Amino acid sequence: MSRYAAMFDRLAAQREGALGIFLMLGDPELATSARLLDEVVEAGADMIEVGIPFSDPVADGPVVQAAARRALGAGVRVSDCFGLIAGFRDRHPGVPLGILTYANIVAARAGFMREAAAAGADSLLIADVPALEAEPFVRSMEQADIEPVLIAAANTPDSTLERIAALSKANTYCVSRPGVTGTHADGRFDAELIRRLKKANAPPPIFGFGISESQHVTDAIEVGAAGIICGSAVISRISKGGDVTAFIGKLKDSTRNESATQ
Repeated sequence: MSRYAAMFDRLAAQREGALGIFLMLGDPELATSARLLDEVVEAGADMIEVGIPFSDPVADGPVVQAAARRALGAGVRVSDCFGLIAGFRDRHPGVPLGILTYANIVAARAGFMREAAAAGADSLLIADVPALEAEPFVRSMEQADIEPVLIAAANTPDSTLERIAALSKANTYCVSRPGVTGTHADGRFDAELIRRLKKANAPPPIFGFGISESQHVTDAIEVGAAGIICGSAVISRISKGGDVTAFIGKLKDSTRNESATQ
């Protein structure tokens, strides 16, 4: 059983949703990044999503873009990121970890997926590869024993949702609004999207893009999501010296309600 499947089964038995935390690897530099990965797990994260610093992260808002710039400015490279993942895996053997990155990063480095798997990553989401172009990437992931993750939205046609369901494995990344990561302005947690994904037998749906407070977590779980991923709100607190541990603890508390059925 994969780490994701084991996590979702455990949380379902406990009537909890999954709390995912996104961090940019190497932000602000390698030693602090390694420490932060440990701290978010200790604070209550059930799964981790990590970014690899990239100069043109088209799906990311200003907070995550700034984190990438800080890491690049510190000289962090892809090999350093794999080192951080390997260290995390040694320290946290059971915690699922997924990479969110971009096609240029994957295409520019021969053997990227095998290196990611060897380091201990469980899944890969290539944010700028649409579902209609994803199959070659997915097959390469499968050969490397990496679980594919694809993005679904409320306005995604049924035929594309069925394709996403067939290609995804670890989870299904549901965006709560159009645009980039960041604030939850104009966002909504669409129960109909969750229903359609379940009808298509998609992997567990999790919401991202704009999760920034406890009520967002509660609302996402109540419409049937298996969990959420919070990134910008955590990175912002880290960069400003805020109490990240307390914030993550509150988010985790909000995953515990009777709507958590996945």
